[in-house]
Amino acid sequence: MTTSDATTPEQPAPAQDHGRAGRDLPAAVASAVVLLAVIAGSLFFFKTAFIVVVAVAVAVAIWELHRGLLANGIDIPEQPLMVGGVVMVGVAYFWGAPALVTATAVSALVIMLWLLRRGVDGFVQNATAAVFTLIYVPFLGSFVALMLAEGGDWTSTDHLDDGVKGICAFILITIASDIGGYVAGVLFGKHPMAPVISPKKSWEGFAGSAVFCIGAGIGLMQWLDGDLWVGIALGAIAVVMATLGDLVESVMKRDLGIKDMSQIIPGHGGLMDRLDSLLATIAPIWLLLHYCVFN
Repeated sequence: MTTSDATTPEQPAPAQDHGRAGRDLPAAVASAVVLLAVIAGSLFFFKTAFIVVVAVAVAVAIWELHRGLLANGIDIPEQPLMVGGVVMVGVAYFWGAPALVTATAVSALVIMLWLLRRGVDGFVQNATAAVFTLIYVPFLGSFVALMLAEGGDWTSTDHLDDGVKGICAFILITIASDIGGYVAGVLFGKHPMAPVISPKKSWEGFAGSAVFCIGAGIGLMQWLDGDLWVGIALGAIAVVMATLGDLVESVMKRDLGIKDMSQIIPGHGGLMDRLDSLLATIAPIWLLLHYCVFN
């Protein structure tokens, strides 16, 4: 070994470059297949099992947000939020929207009372963040339960009722947005949409999402027996809200100084990194399908 070999510090291995999209694509695809298999298995064989999956996802997402906020000195009450979130999902499925509103209000009050036990210091900051978390994750997530309830009684043996179809349409249209944005962004992306917030998101990717979403919306209306204009509206809502959801979470992560909410899903990061678009799209899609297709 030469003198220069002995004195030269060992260089760290370079970070793996996953290309312009910033993803480990094989790992991301494999994780997506597993997640979709879990969703499909629970949704088509026993609908209540799907609600359990949603409740678990809500609890994990709250854990991720608690973890990110705590790193910045914001300490939301994790356990009451998880309990309240699970209750909100359950009552939305079994008793509908009025029960969801009541459960949300009660959960918010209980959480603020819980925080009083810690005293005055940081109360406003922690209570505000906790109520934000309650609305952002379990309240919006509970619209998935409202969508599934479109199929009627939870004991129904119809494995392809309106509720199941609505969930499938909601997931597929959001996936279409993600795929369209990914493909167009990688192939043609040159003009950043919000360079400070999300440097890899481009206007070309947004256009690709719009084309895929509107095409998927029109195709889904053939399956759901809806009007053409509803399919176009479904696609337009999905592309705008999915993009907004992605940008909002990007802002949150930049503010918190983290890259991903966690690393529990290979190729994707945290569960919230996958739920951001879904949480943003579910409420307006439920409204559209509830009033314009299922009634």
